[in-house]
Amino acid sequence: MNKVLILGGTRFFGKRLVDHLLWEGKSQITVATRGKTDVDFGPEVNRIKMDREDPESLTEVAQTDMWDVVYDNICYSPDAAKSACEAFAGRTKRYVLTSTLSVYGDPRPGFKETDFDPYTYPLQYGSAEDFSYGEGKRLAEAVFFQEADFPVVAMRIPIVLGIDDYTRRLHFHIEHVQKGKPIGMPNPDAEIGFINSTEAARFLAWLGHSSISGPVNAASKGAITLSAMMHLIETVTGMQSQVLTETVKEDMSPFGIEQSWTMETTKAEQAGYTFEALMDWFPGLVREVALALQSER
Repeated sequence: MNKVLILGGTRFFGKRLVDHLLWEGKSQITVATRGKTDVDFGPEVNRIKMDREDPESLTEVAQTDMWDVVYDNICYSPDAAKSACEAFAGRTKRYVLTSTLSVYGDPRPGFKETDFDPYTYPLQYGSAEDFSYGEGKRLAEAVFFQEADFPVVAMRIPIVLGIDDYTRRLHFHIEHVQKGKPIGMPNPDAEIGFINSTEAARFLAWLGHSSISGPVNAASKGAITLSAMMHLIETVTGMQSQVLTETVKEDMSPFGIEQSWTMETTKAEQAGYTFEALMDWFPGLVREVALALQSER
């Protein structure tokens, strides 16, 4: 049995990763979190309380065992990355970092892994509060790839969607249509890519036993224009959307990009992973969210 440690595994795709590893039945799983989310994984999963921002707390967790794989879903700064490099030095065979499409900077189509090089990015330190989300993740990657004495792979993902998405970004659009409220989108013709929470978890599990290293893009095959997304929501809800290029802040779309924002996944595919097509799951999720929102009323 592989000894697997998951830092942050009680919400969204972190929870789905635990479920997937349990289903595989090949891992002895420990989940380390602040303990604020009550999730019952059953007796097969060991739970440890940890403050990810406290280096001593992280070191205590690291020293509870020797690890085959460590998954870090909650690293947002270079300081947090440095703490992990020190805590897990000589204690893990593989470290899988959850990163983001945001490391590439301003949106444009077709980002490749080589468009941001963490191996040469100048290091500077600080907490998550000291940087934007994207810069914090850039620096976290840079610290891991330049300082860690263990193999690291960083999963770069776009916006993750799912019925249990606590950010409720897809919910926002469907709910606005259901309530007849306007939605602000600067460029409805822009294409956007996604990944669903189940696939994000499945890909993380694959990364745990794959030999692939470095940064790796992960996204569903294909993209969708924002206008096509809104048309799909109209079809599902039977209601007309009100899309404006600009409106009050609270009605601006969380997907409101000014140009297309997608990534290439050739590296992962050449290593043997096959991503699900976006349109194989996205329409079904729209229907599921729409029904859930109706039941909340």
